[in-house]
Amino acid sequence: MPTAVLLCPPTYFDVVDMKNPYMVGDSPVDKEKARAQWDALCAALQNAGIQVEIIDPVPGLEDMVFAANQAFIGFHEKVGKFIVPGHMRYVSRQREVPYFVEWFRRRGYKILDLDFGDEFLEGAGDLIWHPDRSRIYAGHKFRTTIGGIRLLTEKMKLLGIPVVPLELIDAHCYHLDTCLCPLNNEAVLIYPPAYAKASLGHLRTFWKRVHELKREEALGFMGNGIVANGRYLTPRLTPHLERILAAENLQPIVLDTSEFEKSGGSLFCMKNFLD
Repeated sequence: MPTAVLLCPPTYFDVVDMKNPYMVGDSPVDKEKARAQWDALCAALQNAGIQVEIIDPVPGLEDMVFAANQAFIGFHEKVGKFIVPGHMRYVSRQREVPYFVEWFRRRGYKILDLDFGDEFLEGAGDLIWHPDRSRIYAGHKFRTTIGGIRLLTEKMKLLGIPVVPLELIDAHCYHLDTCLCPLNNEAVLIYPPAYAKASLGHLRTFWKRVHELKREEALGFMGNGIVANGRYLTPRLTPHLERILAAENLQPIVLDTSEFEKSGGSLFCMKNFLD
């Protein structure tokens, strides 16, 4: 289990344009409430024994608070700590990436650059490690492209790390982290209708226990939680999810993320675990 996490304060967070189905109509952000919700996330992570590292927010980069997307983080004995910088689909988010790359560079991470061309790859939003680091699950269609996944696959092949492509088909689950959350090495939380049939069948083969979210739970970002040292941080809790967590010996911790949900993100989107 990672012991440190990277977050970005929501100083400049706002809903500026429509990038996903959650960003609809007039959704003004309550900046004070957003900061209180972000502070509560920091406190919950620290209470779970995880060190919180901070990257400074940048004026004009309103989505920088969603710190999962700019880079994919890993470790391998051949290269040590590394990141694969992302190439974001939206130009407004592409400007975030250099700030994250520089943050990691200053801390000794090896930068594994890819020549993306017209392809896209959105970091830990679409790339999720199996808890034992034996493989990477890679969502694609709405943000990340299959071409971006192929480029990552070739790079990871040099390190002996397999990549499992998963096609997403529900625009409400535009990132993999909205519909897949590993709970431990054997159990995963998923929202099945988010996946193309073949991808769903392939995904099931890697887990002994597959727990399925209902649609209202998935759209309530309950699959966008954070597993942290025996706890499951979630923006909501239903009796169904509570039973799943009890079966996997996870204590639910409910944290309001209503301001960030106006932009289509919740807890997992706001952090990147540091290996």
